[in-house]
Amino acid sequence: MENVHLAVEEDDLYSGYNDYNPTFDSEELENDVGFQQAVRTSHGRRPPMTAKFPGTAIGGRPLVSSFGSRIPMASSMGRPMTGAVQDGTARPMTAVRAAGYSSSLMRGSTFDPLGQSKGPAPPLEVKNEDTAEEKIKILEKKVNDLIEESCMAQSIGALQLALEKAKEAGRKERALIRQREASGNTEHINLDLTYSVLLNLANQYANNEMYPEALNSYHVIVKNKMFTNAGRLKVNMANIYFKQKNYPKAIKFYRMALDQISNAHKELRIKIMQNIGVVFVRLGQYSDAITSFEHIMTESPNIKTGFNLILCYYAVGDRERMKKAFQKLISVPLGIDDEDKYIPASDDPSSNMVTEAIKNDKLHQMERDLKVLAEKYIMTAAKLIAPAIETSFASGFDWCVDMVKCSLYVELANDLEINKAITYLRQKDFNQAVETLKTFEKKDSRVKSAAATNLSFLYFLEKEYDQADRYADLAMNADRYNPAALINKGNTVFVKKDYEKAAEFYKEALRNDSSCTEALYNLGLSYNRLNRFEEGLDCFLKLHSILRNSPEVMYQLAHLYEQLGDPQQAIEWLMQVISTTPTDPHVLAKLGKLHDDEGDKSQAFQYYSESFRYFPSNIDVIEWLGAYYIETQFCEKAIQYFERATLIQPNCVKWQLIVASCYRRSGNYQRALETYKEIHRRFPENVECLRFLVRLSTDMGLKEVQEYATKLKKVEKMKELREQRVKSGRENSARGRREGSTGSADSGRSSSSSTKGERLSAKMRSLPGSNEPYEASSQKELDASYVDPLGPQMDRPKTGAKKPVDDDDFADEDLGDDLLPE
Repeated sequence: MENVHLAVEEDDLYSGYNDYNPTFDSEELENDVGFQQAVRTSHGRRPPMTAKFPGTAIGGRPLVSSFGSRIPMASSMGRPMTGAVQDGTARPMTAVRAAGYSSSLMRGSTFDPLGQSKGPAPPLEVKNEDTAEEKIKILEKKVNDLIEESCMAQSIGALQLALEKAKEAGRKERALIRQREASGNTEHINLDLTYSVLLNLANQYANNEMYPEALNSYHVIVKNKMFTNAGRLKVNMANIYFKQKNYPKAIKFYRMALDQISNAHKELRIKIMQNIGVVFVRLGQYSDAITSFEHIMTESPNIKTGFNLILCYYAVGDRERMKKAFQKLISVPLGIDDEDKYIPASDDPSSNMVTEAIKNDKLHQMERDLKVLAEKYIMTAAKLIAPAIETSFASGFDWCVDMVKCSLYVELANDLEINKAITYLRQKDFNQAVETLKTFEKKDSRVKSAAATNLSFLYFLEKEYDQADRYADLAMNADRYNPAALINKGNTVFVKKDYEKAAEFYKEALRNDSSCTEALYNLGLSYNRLNRFEEGLDCFLKLHSILRNSPEVMYQLAHLYEQLGDPQQAIEWLMQVISTTPTDPHVLAKLGKLHDDEGDKSQAFQYYSESFRYFPSNIDVIEWLGAYYIETQFCEKAIQYFERATLIQPNCVKWQLIVASCYRRSGNYQRALETYKEIHRRFPENVECLRFLVRLSTDMGLKEVQEYATKLKKVEKMKELREQRVKSGRENSARGRREGSTGSADSGRSSSSSTKGERLSAKMRSLPGSNEPYEASSQKELDASYVDPLGPQMDRPKTGAKKPVDDDDFADEDLGDDLLPE
């Protein structure tokens, strides 16, 4: 035992076993300068250093076993154990061979710890795709890809492409099933994939309005018992029947779907019942619809159902239930947080940044949209039931206002009051409307500004421009950023012909609201009146980019191009006007005039004829058509147009003389003579008529020729006297003005003489002339009797306030003035 050396208790035999030698870090070899130098130079090919005792770590010294005998033992790997003592120092046993070293290392071998001398790794084994299982997996992936492509195409609106992809997915899926059956692997058929393919195909058929094919696809899914929860798809089938207006079948399938959906899915059941109620409304079965809607309002109330319930009660005329339903509607919780959380509450920059970030995020936008929708339903319901729940609509509005003031929608009470005023306007009760709007003068600025805006508009329509200007100022003082108030203020200045100042107000309105089309339109009109046609053209081109199909805007563009001397562009814009309003006689006449100016008589005749067909009372059109037929030697056709002009202006002798002239030119002298006699009877002092009567009587050898000749001389003499009086009156007037400048002493007499001469001149001018009697009165009558159907409204400034939308408004062609409470 004296040769047995025991380890000292303080020494750890396995100390240093987990120590890491950076020499053997193969990941950092590229950055090891010494190693890289050894690889590139001859240092890497030196023979390695050999151990003192080759082959073992202890030099072959025998070990002492526990039995006391010295037995040289080798390890199981042909390497002796290394746990013995050497040179009196204890060495721990190692379990892992050092990297890059081996017991078989021979002299002359290179240092290759990464095994680079063995060459590159063998290539990966090629996957065999010829097997049936691999083909099935590839086909499944193609089907899934086609379904995904179909859904993506639908999301971007490419419905036809989505349908084609869905059909191709169906074909691939059927080929996949056949392939599985051929390989005898039917138990692994993917039912979820089949369900997805059929459902996507049915949806794409429905999106493309191919309803019979969609129903067939849904039937395949519903009848297959292997598909779980397929009964829910009966809701989709019911929706298709609803679109086809097959309401009884829609109700049947909605109820079937409702029976197959458990009570755990409460929200889905509520939506289906809401659909059932809507279908009953379409069928006119309001009592059944009320039953469905009342159940929903009891279980899970919502804004849309509450509004539908009010409509049903209104349809059956139940006043008390209308009131109760309205109270339920305004008490429906929206689930929206208070707006105060979007207001910065502290000076902390980080919290303020968070507040700014969430102020316009998707969630807040959704909350705003929901609130706007709820306010819309409440306002519509109040306006609907107000005339029905009480004896007068005013009392009904007052009740609705009181109810709204006690709800979460307090701010809607003022809007209801303004709608009350608008209802008075619809009933043509302007005084009550004005009184109602005047009650807002002492309220908060927003409501006060809206009421003053509408008052300004009402007074503007009544042409009380001072009052309109006063209330426009009041609206601006209450809210300077109200574009409607600025527009009304600009309009009051516009009618006073201060176009520069009006343009400034319109510009300010545009700075406050860049999308205000009324301000942009009126600004273009102001530039047109100021002869700044290029700037006006810019305004209307901008407006056309916003209102693509507005005939007023396109007409103004055509007018400006005509003013700029570009008739071809004017014609193109008028053609666009005709595409939107093909029966506008004024635009057709304008097109005829432009073509006539260009020398294209045939096109001008076509447009003038169309204008006459739609509006046969336009004197200018009638005169042009009659002159066209006279010019083309068709006097008989011209007669019908001038006879219509005679009916429109019976006191204008010109048209009757032209009719008689047409008879005379066409050779019908007898009819011409009768016409001249009728003209002479009505206008006995007409010189031209008497001349033609003398000529026709002479040519036809009539006895009345002497009588007409005598009358002609008498009338001509009266005409000469009249002309002399007019001439002397003018001379006296001129002499009086000259003498009035010589001194103050003679000014009184000259003034008196001048005044007398002017009165005489005016009196003489008021008498009919010999050639064209009653021309002055005829022109005045023309202006009074004929109203241009489109021209005046094009040149009238639009107002800032707007009128409420009514069913009768869609038939109104006057789109210039709108009235809407702000």
